[in-house]
Amino acid sequence: MSLTKPVQIGAVIRNAWAFNMQHWRGARAPMDDIVQTVAELFALLRQRNVKSVLVGGIALLQYIQGRNTEDIDLIVAVSSLKKLPEIHISSTDTYFARGEYRGLRIDFLLTRNPLFAYVQRKYSTTQHFLEQDITSATVHGLVLLKLYALPSLYQQGNFARVSLYENDLATLMYYHRPDMGTLEQELSQFLGANDLAVIQGIVADIQQRIARFQQGDPADR
Repeated sequence: MSLTKPVQIGAVIRNAWAFNMQHWRGARAPMDDIVQTVAELFALLRQRNVKSVLVGGIALLQYIQGRNTEDIDLIVAVSSLKKLPEIHISSTDTYFARGEYRGLRIDFLLTRNPLFAYVQRKYSTTQHFLEQDITSATVHGLVLLKLYALPSLYQQGNFARVSLYENDLATLMYYHRPDMGTLEQELSQFLGANDLAVIQGIVADIQQRIARFQQGDPADR
């Protein structure tokens, strides 16, 4: 499946906010100018020569339809955050940071994490968005990130995010047919045997679901 219509990141975030019923209780949306804010954010990243890779729900929209998100996810180095004093960092730990730019939430995946650095180095490409051309994760990079996160989400008992991530994986696997054996082998550099076994079970389950679906899909017979 090829998505040829350029995505406008600001419009996606604005629509996700508008259709989130949790925001319908009389609270004013803090991002009235979100389309302009997003454009200015990426212009700022370019101006400051910040090396970043767009991941998460916005990056997924280059490959699958119907994904909603209210924030932006970027892989960056810790040193890059020092170039961006306009972004207020509200929380940080070893591998993640959360910031806000004029009401826009940004989640940072820090290259201190070897897998995040690996995806930035090996699985990034330039994608055309209406705002500008942006370095974004490839299908393989997004699959690696989703798989890497799942064992921890299972341990946390975070059913909602597990369901979301597994659906993203299933959709990417169905439409883009990534080489899952190779990706699992790559993940073995970054995960222990127990987490890798969890991932292999998840992948096998998704592959079975896809096979069952294809049995009823004339285009795949």
